[in-house]
Amino acid sequence: MADQYVSDELRSFILERIDSVAQIEALLLVRSDPQSQWNAERLAERLYISKTEAADALSRLCASELLSRDDAVYRLEGVPEQNRVLIEQLLEVYSRHLIPVTNLVHSKPRRIGSFADAFKFRKGG
Repeated sequence: MADQYVSDELRSFILERIDSVAQIEALLLVRSDPQSQWNAERLAERLYISKTEAADALSRLCASELLSRDDAVYRLEGVPEQNRVLIEQLLEVYSRHLIPVTNLVHSKPRRIGSFADAFKFRKGG
């Protein structure tokens, strides 16, 4: 279903660089108010997630060069232009076709592997 809404380039971008819907929502917030002091605590409050989850989302976005960090403040400023273009495309498609985009994020193979790993029996545990 996402095929008709998400270009191949954007699909690759999502599969390679976006691990959660929280990351997309973080990008939306940071873009919506670029002058704000976005940090894990503020993001957690706005997204109704834990501070740990917010910090993880922000950290992963920085590692993927989708946000930059100055001290504990996260922003789009300093992100490579090609990434900013794809971020804008992602946010545009997400705003119109939320379910297909979230389904794509949740379909990532490593998520399935991580889920399966939770059920493996470990020696001594």
